[in-house]
Amino acid sequence: MTANKDEISLDRRRALGLLVGSASVAAVLVGCGGSSGSSSSTNLTDDSDNSTSAGTDTGLADSTDCPSKIPEETEGPYPTASSNVMVRQDITESETGVPLEVQLKIVNINDNCSAVTSAEVHIWHCDKDGNYSGYETANSNTTYLRGSQYTGSDGIATFRTIYPGWYTGRITHIHFQVNVNGTEKATSQLAFPQDVTQDVYNSSLYSDKGQNTSVTSFSRDNVFSDGTSLQMLDISGSVDEGYVGTLTVGISL
Repeated sequence: MTANKDEISLDRRRALGLLVGSASVAAVLVGCGGSSGSSSSTNLTDDSDNSTSAGTDTGLADSTDCPSKIPEETEGPYPTASSNVMVRQDITESETGVPLEVQLKIVNINDNCSAVTSAEVHIWHCDKDGNYSGYETANSNTTYLRGSQYTGSDGIATFRTIYPGWYTGRITHIHFQVNVNGTEKATSQLAFPQDVTQDVYNSSLYSDKGQNTSVTSFSRDNVFSDGTSLQMLDISGSVDEGYVGTLTVGISL
């Protein structure tokens, strides 16, 4: 289903005033879902910490990048109702796919891009076959590939998930939203380098769906056609070992 920028204007999801404590996180691996309907009613859980993962040194915490404000994009047809947002770092649940760690550093562009602490970062995306949890009869009570984290003193929120698949009308992407003190400050989407995406979709885990024949370039995508420079993840890793994707996200406070 194509999610046009002006097609769906659902209520913005507000932050849940829940601060996350530290806990260990399991490893990632992910596989199936649904598409379109009303959201589920599972409530908050917490299985995470809000700091950059140990052993993963991407340099993001020490980065001095000062980007422009992140472009505002549609939250799409499959957002999570605020009452159902789960605070957790590992969002894979039982899904299978190439492991992906997402690290987002939230900075205030009105204060020399200083790190924003205690911001809620919420992400959601489709599984390797292009389906979302929480929608359609088969998936109405599922919650995979959705979750929130609060940024630490370094401004970073880290998620463990899988590399997303694709669905008709859209190029590969992850939805995310940033809330500060209960107020939405950004709703946008993350883009992926095409060469990495092609390698992932050539792998056996994604062979059933294969390459995206629906949207073959960013210029043909209805969200990223105006550019991806502020939304493109910096990706490192491999299909065999998994990937780490990082991005500094500028917001205005």
